Amino acid sequence: MNTTDQSVPSGAIPQQIDYALDRLPPAQHIKLYNSGNFFDSKAIPPADYSDITQRVRRFENVIVENHPRLCTDKCLHFQSMLEETSLEIAMGLETIHPRVLPALNKQMNLNDYTRAVEYLLNHGIAVRSFILLKPPFLLEEEGVEWALKSIEYAFANGVGCCAVIPTRSGNGMMEQLEAKMHFVPPCLSSLERVMEEGLAVANARGRVIVDLWDLERFANCDRCFEQRRERLHRMNLVQKNLPPIACSCQKVRL
Repeated sequence: MNTTDQSVPSGAIPQQIDYALDRLPPAQHIKLYNSGNFFDSKAIPPADYSDITQRVRRFENVIVENHPRLCTDKCLHFQSMLEETSLEIAMGLETIHPRVLPALNKQMNLNDYTRAVEYLLNHGIAVRSFILLKPPFLLEEEGVEWALKSIEYAFANGVGCCAVIPTRSGNGMMEQLEAKMHFVPPCLSSLERVMEEGLAVANARGRVIVDLWDLERFANCDRCFEQRRERLHRMNLVQKNLPPIACSCQKVRL
């Protein structure tokens, strides 16, 4: 989804950045997420690093996404070109479940992740991690449990931010797993629990945020959905628990 089967030609990424900056409001931070790995030369040509960094130096920090096994001296080279702008790299930890992580076929293990985090932090590069809520092969309660365990693992390694993503279908493979009853999307109440308990896990070590994109697909009640989404949005911003939204649909919470 949003990816290409061919290498990105030199100059294309700076043009896309120009297009976005001309249309977006002023900001202090910028994310350059490319539905792939920033330091994969086929995704972002190193020849474009100079043009890219020239465009983002106006921001306080720039965040890119990358695979743990691609955290090499390319990251340091890009960092040096940013000058005063700080670099943060987002990596998919996904889950620390010993059977589910290999089944996701992410071409990484926990040792790869740990080494990458240590390498980046030792060179002054901040790290955030993506955590999946209820990936395939887990029941609802297990999804919450392992999301919280994964958040704890990330913070224990020095990560500064955990972004929790409710696992969605839509890439073909997830639909196949869903048809075989190996995957059922998580409930909105589970995402709320992970946010609430994740803030306690963070315990001043960093931030926990939840992904609110397309959130309505996880809801089962039209009466309270907008209020619940707004509550999670505010919790992302203030990083503290807010009173839950009362609704008859939540008499029993998973």
